[in-house]
Amino acid sequence: MGISTKRGASAWLTASLAGMLLCGVSSAALAAPASAASDARLQTMQSQLDDLRAQLNTMRSAGQPADPRLTAIQSQLEAMAAQLADMKATQDTANTSIATLQLAPQGATTIPTLPNGKPALASADGRFTANIKAILMFDGGKYFQKDNLPASVVNRDLNEGFNFRRARFGVDGKLFRDFDYSFIYEFGGSGQEDPGRLYEAAITYTYLKPFRLKVGAFEPNIGLAAAVSTSQMPLMERPAPAEVARSVAAGDSRVAFQVQANDVIGAGDTGLAARWMISSAYTANVIAAGASSAAATVQPFDEQNAVIGRATIAPFYSTDWQAHFGVNYQYVIHPNDAGATATTRYASQLRDRPELRLDGTRLIDTGAIDSRHTRVFGAEGAFQFGPMMIEGEYFDYKIDRRITTALNLPDPQFNGFYVMGSWILTGESRVYNAVEARFDAPKLTYNFNPEAGTWGAFEVAARYSDLDLNYHEGNRGTTPAAALGAIRGGEQKIYTLGLNWYLNPSIRMMLDYQHVKIDRLGATGLQVGQTYNALAARGQVNF
Repeated sequence: MGISTKRGASAWLTASLAGMLLCGVSSAALAAPASAASDARLQTMQSQLDDLRAQLNTMRSAGQPADPRLTAIQSQLEAMAAQLADMKATQDTANTSIATLQLAPQGATTIPTLPNGKPALASADGRFTANIKAILMFDGGKYFQKDNLPASVVNRDLNEGFNFRRARFGVDGKLFRDFDYSFIYEFGGSGQEDPGRLYEAAITYTYLKPFRLKVGAFEPNIGLAAAVSTSQMPLMERPAPAEVARSVAAGDSRVAFQVQANDVIGAGDTGLAARWMISSAYTANVIAAGASSAAATVQPFDEQNAVIGRATIAPFYSTDWQAHFGVNYQYVIHPNDAGATATTRYASQLRDRPELRLDGTRLIDTGAIDSRHTRVFGAEGAFQFGPMMIEGEYFDYKIDRRITTALNLPDPQFNGFYVMGSWILTGESRVYNAVEARFDAPKLTYNFNPEAGTWGAFEVAARYSDLDLNYHEGNRGTTPAAALGAIRGGEQKIYTLGLNWYLNPSIRMMLDYQHVKIDRLGATGLQVGQTYNALAARGQVNF
């Protein structure tokens, strides 16, 4: 009888605990499922349920007569166990869903605030980006030259007026983190607007640091002035010696494969150190020729191929000063082949416009020279101290003739150089770009905001350039002997003074004044050059 009483008490105690557990499970079902407290409560209830099962099993194993109440409680506990399992499954699903919602979805794009007004998209993990790019340059100016022409020069009226020097639109960014891309279209022009052509299409592999592998159509790295972006140059156009040099085997829209690397030697920004950069490329033709895509000519036979390279070292001490030294080299292995019926089958030609593009006339020009190879050697240097900077480059050009006559003509050699200085009146400094080994536009302290009393940044710049494309030119009034292989390409000297107003990182106004002197003899020795002045302005928007 005592055993029966004990068993009954235990059964009713078990039933009471089961009721409490049932109430706990019901309360948990009403609780918010996605909290740490809910997880702990479910674990506690599972432990209590396991204890009750153990007690029932102990009582049954004692050999006591069957008690229908214990059987009912056992059925109740099994039902509660199933309910608790369902709740735990629901809890796990809810927790997973909430954790997923807390993460930015993979592959989804967001539109961040526009950095410096530049529209940009990026995936949540940063592996994909897309930046909308635009460069608009609207030029206007006047040539003062009509009353200062030699008697032998007629019908030379340089075009003054307005044009969109550059109007480029496109997109660049990253693909799968380790690939950079750039696709740009050009609608601007030199002296006239272009109806539109592909300007740049390139892919860069960046994983093998410090190396960067680039392929496509782009501007290979080949000189200090050439490396500076057109939107950040201190004057409206590059110096003519640098422009002629880069057009030999580099320049805009050149098909190329380039390997480039850069790093830092020394203590870094806290002491004396040096940045270095090396670059080498195999280049072919540009992807379009002529003033417009409609005027582009197709290369009928084998096209030009060349190798180019550049190496720089840039010592600096903290932010106090920055120096730069470098060399560059171009070698045309095989010029364009115009075919056996062409007057000049393998032509090499050096020429340029006088550092202003309102008019497309080239006042110095070697003419087409039948050649085997063309090579260019360049040396570059710069020094920056606070807001002041001076830079310069020297170029030596040589064309190896192809012997097509009985005369053993010598190989012509030409040269050019420039010296340029700039001073940012508002105290900012030009920014040294270690990846491309160049000096970029200053980072403004204050943007243009009259309400706040800030006016942006102001910079003055001055440059002298000298490009000599004469070779055995002889004296005025004479015709040189044929055996000399004379080339009267002319010598061009230009003094330029410029003023830049940076309203913000995207908008700049420019004003340039030029004094140009062209000394060039015609075939009979008459002067066909001239001296003139020019005034030009530019409004620029880029992002």
